[in-house]
Amino acid sequence: MTEEFPEDGERIAKYLARAGVGSRRDCERLIAEGLVTVDGKVLETPAFKVTGAEDIRVDGARVGGKERTRLFRFHKPAGLVTTHKDPGGRPTVFGALPRGLPRLISVGRLDLNTEGLLLLTNDGELARHLELPATGWVRRYRVRVYGRADEGKLASLKSGIEVDGIQYGAITAKLDSRKGANSWLTVSLREGKNREIKKVMEALDLKVNRLIRLSYGPFQLGSLALGATQEVPAKTLGELLGGKWAQQ
Repeated sequence: MTEEFPEDGERIAKYLARAGVGSRRDCERLIAEGLVTVDGKVLETPAFKVTGAEDIRVDGARVGGKERTRLFRFHKPAGLVTTHKDPGGRPTVFGALPRGLPRLISVGRLDLNTEGLLLLTNDGELARHLELPATGWVRRYRVRVYGRADEGKLASLKSGIEVDGIQYGAITAKLDSRKGANSWLTVSLREGKNREIKKVMEALDLKVNRLIRLSYGPFQLGSLALGATQEVPAKTLGELLGGKWAQQ
């Protein structure tokens, strides 16, 4: 379509993300694939601005107005893939959610067999904000490892470690208990690179056989039951995040 940008409004990719379609990057990909229309015309650029009064559709389905920003805590069980649809047919996080929730996206991911706290939101912009390394939030995990955990080696992780050419930042790892050939650790980190804890533990000759995320920044797993979902109250969300998020 010929883009005649409205004077007011916001970029379509940001609008779609705020409406819960997906992250801004996901929405830009949908536009590039020709799946987004505005008033019946295929959109060709993510720079196009909308006010929300238009007939906006994604793959033929109409997108409603911007919802208020919502954030949910989910106690992920092991065995669920953090995706909306798995090509291999494995069960997914989103398939396990109760009915009646808005369309949600995850803040980061948890591996198939990782359990614990997963944050879900209907706001792609918020998801991106919470994932940014600059946010600097600590992720805390309960980790069971097979092998002899050496407290000195665990303490050295505070200075970072390089594994297979990848540099990992400071990690705090504390030995909590030993039982037979297994040990329980509490591990805290800020980066959260792909499979970071498993790769770092392997470098210390330890094999992770259970991994549970306890917290993500100020958001705690707490006593949330396995498989349960609970919304973070809007007031709490504003208090914890401040700024414009307090205005949503």
